[in-house]
Amino acid sequence: MMKKFLNRIFRPCPAVAALGLVVAMAMSASGNPASAQELKLDPVNVAGPDACGECHKTSVAVWKKTRHAITFKELPRKKEAKKIAKNLGIRRMKADSACLSCHFTSAQVKGKIKPISGITCESCHGAGKKWIKEHSDYGGKGVTMKSEKPDHKIARYAKSEAAGMIRPMRLYKVAANCYGCHTVPNEKLVNVGGHPAGSKFDLVAWSQGEVRHNVWYSKPNGEASAARKRMMYIVGKALDLEFALRGVAKATQKAAYAVSMAKRAAAARKAMNKIAGAVKTPEIEAIVAAAGAVKLKLNNAANLTAAADKISTAAEKFSDAHDGSKFAAVDA
Repeated sequence: MMKKFLNRIFRPCPAVAALGLVVAMAMSASGNPASAQELKLDPVNVAGPDACGECHKTSVAVWKKTRHAITFKELPRKKEAKKIAKNLGIRRMKADSACLSCHFTSAQVKGKIKPISGITCESCHGAGKKWIKEHSDYGGKGVTMKSEKPDHKIARYAKSEAAGMIRPMRLYKVAANCYGCHTVPNEKLVNVGGHPAGSKFDLVAWSQGEVRHNVWYSKPNGEASAARKRMMYIVGKALDLEFALRGVAKATQKAAYAVSMAKRAAAARKAMNKIAGAVKTPEIEAIVAAAGAVKLKLNNAANLTAAADKISTAAEKFSDAHDGSKFAAVDA
């Protein structure tokens, strides 16, 4: 199941990432100029990639070579981006622009809100100012990660998460940030701007490409384990379904955006039905039931949103409760 799917969609790493950034120029929910309230991250609480790089030097070095990083300079120069911006009446992508929400990371610099980078660590793991010190404190002066006491580690993780950190183990929450942009849930952006209606984003294939940074616990930047990939595959399909339903809920007219979102939802629903045949858990059953009970049509926002909410709850529970070791059936 997963193997066949990946064989169809996998591309060489740089090409995959490039495609993703071109077609996933997702913006904030409205077509209006972006304000601090419309950004996905609160800029006042953004620490910036350099702060993460004080400890995660290798991870940041990997990131600097990715499309996520270089889009900061490249996006405003792209012909496709300029055309979309013109269609939407956007004169400057880095100022008063809805593009800021997904393509850039904004922070407060000397009292002013401004974009400081492309898609960064905090785009996935949450604005860090409130948790970065707690996250990097192993128990006092001279204490390292290796010598940190187990009870302190548990408390450190708990406090960091309570302050807004999204740890890698929280697969659903991390991946939700990916789908929130890569599905392009913005009707005006697609129908008026001419932006492609979503990308062929796949959590397994794309996370194992150039953005992969499994370098904290070991030097080789190896791919995720088979069990982890299974979790990515299943949670990714659930998120694809959830965000597609939310996308259909936002549609107001039968045009490119609505049609594309409905097709995406139908494909994701079919994929989840196949997964349900191989993975027997209460969470998967709940996802399939919620998706099957709602119609993909206009003027059905309340029901579509309710179904998406149920899928969200079940998918997060599934993500937190399982490790993929028992789901080898999806490898076929």
